[in-house]
Amino acid sequence: MKIKALIFDFDGLILDTETPEVDAWKKIYAEYGIDFPMDEWVKTIGGYGISTFNSAAHLQQIHGDPLDIDSLHLRHQTESNRRVHAEPVRDGVLDYLTEARRLNLRLAIASSSSHQWVDTHLARLGLIQHFDSVICSDDVLPGRTKPNPDLFLEALKQLQVRANEAIVFEDSPNGVTAANRAGILVVAVPNPLTARLPIEGENLRLHSMSDLPLSNLLERFETQ
Repeated sequence: MKIKALIFDFDGLILDTETPEVDAWKKIYAEYGIDFPMDEWVKTIGGYGISTFNSAAHLQQIHGDPLDIDSLHLRHQTESNRRVHAEPVRDGVLDYLTEARRLNLRLAIASSSSHQWVDTHLARLGLIQHFDSVICSDDVLPGRTKPNPDLFLEALKQLQVRANEAIVFEDSPNGVTAANRAGILVVAVPNPLTARLPIEGENLRLHSMSDLPLSNLLERFETQ
């Protein structure tokens, strides 16, 4: 089996946008003397998931007194964005992208986030030129992001490879499930937040991409 393409998630895998989002909500909740409900939040990570949990609405419900929901969301967005912009690219990512190009592998992003979010950050980080395709929530039908396979199936189509010629890199349970449903090998690389979640179904798990050079990883899969 010859691997011809790599497909990467974005949020939490290339850039840890998930921990800053939680940290921003924790700060807001703490000001009201309330603990942030991590058990509910984690259900939303990595795609459409099994929850439509709304942090601001939940805070108002627990607090009891009326709160300005829009203001809470705006404040969270501002604080979260500030924290995200301070985050570095996760360890080993750039090495993988550089080595993949040297090996003439095709590269794609498949993200449940919007193009506006993903493309802006890829450009800001100087990474967008590495990818042949960027597939986002805008490119599939509403409600068909992860854990549904649609994003990965579209990536295969755009990269012009078969499912057994690609490897997906994911950090969340929803993403791993989506890759399984698309019939693609998947490597789980959880971040500090998603490492706490029950991820199942991965073909390999790494603490970070710096743990295993890409050439060694490809050898593992291509000799199976």
